[in-house]
Amino acid sequence: MCRVFAGQNPEGYRQINRSIRIAGHSTSIQLEATFWELLDEIADSQGLTTPKFISKLYDEAIEINGVIPNFASMLRTICALYLRGHQPSAEEKQALKREAARSLLQ
Repeated sequence: MCRVFAGQNPEGYRQINRSIRIAGHSTSIQLEATFWELLDEIADSQGLTTPKFISKLYDEAIEINGVIPNFASMLRTICALYLRGHQPSAEEKQALKREAARSLLQ
């Protein structure tokens, strides 16, 4: 079993930096390629671009928790939650897509 994990393609854990605007500030986030792929998938499932999804996520997390001690770690755990099946319901996804479409028209 360990060979499955140990023998994975190194491209999946290559570090990638992306510049994203969060709360009006440009910032750089470094994550492994696999996490970026998952975040792209999650954002797309909600009708958002990845930067818009991450910015919205940041705003909501600050609203709920007040602070985020390690945002990159939070993004990684979001990917784990997503893979474990913690995903928005079909109704929530539709509402998010409608909201995203409205914001594009403004």
